[in-house]
Amino acid sequence: MDQDGLMITQFIIESILIQSSLASASAAHSVMTLYGNTEVGGARKGREGAPSQTAARCRQVMAGERTGIIWAAGLTLLTAVLMLPVFRLVGLRTFSMASEAYVSGNHSAAFVTCPNEQVAKDLARGLVEKKLAACVNIVPKITSVYEWNGKIEEDSETLMMIKTRTSKVSALAEYIRSNHPYEVAEVISLPIDQGNPPYLKWLGEVVPE
Repeated sequence: MDQDGLMITQFIIESILIQSSLASASAAHSVMTLYGNTEVGGARKGREGAPSQTAARCRQVMAGERTGIIWAAGLTLLTAVLMLPVFRLVGLRTFSMASEAYVSGNHSAAFVTCPNEQVAKDLARGLVEKKLAACVNIVPKITSVYEWNGKIEEDSETLMMIKTRTSKVSALAEYIRSNHPYEVAEVISLPIDQGNPPYLKWLGEVVPE
């Protein structure tokens, strides 16, 4: 039996025990109340016939309470069986979330600017083929304002948004330096703190350690 089955079985047993305990406590209370009332009545009547009447009524109460216990246990079991798929789904999702927890900073987003879309596409394909990136988004027609050789420049460029493992950033930067047309290529990266767990899991699978 798997972990979910054990948890569900434990839940069923505990529920039945609780129902039985409550029913038993209720039966005991009923018997004690009945016995006390009979004692008072017996004292008023000189206790004539009280013991036999009390025993008979106690047996009736206990029989009724046993029937109640059986019904309660059956209802609890039926409810647990009907809810079994729900319990299993919740358990699997909880286990999946716990076992696939993302560690902040394992992956990074890198940014590279290019002179045009074609250069960006060529670089992006090379990064993905060499397993240095899982995905590259290409954003055309951005405007960059910067200082170069003592002058303020303004150019139209294309931005690459690269998703990769943090451990691959150095190799990624080396690939960009070796294949980029700029004398000084922009390569900056930021660690990914958190995100959609399935996406981060996929990223780690596509880009191996």
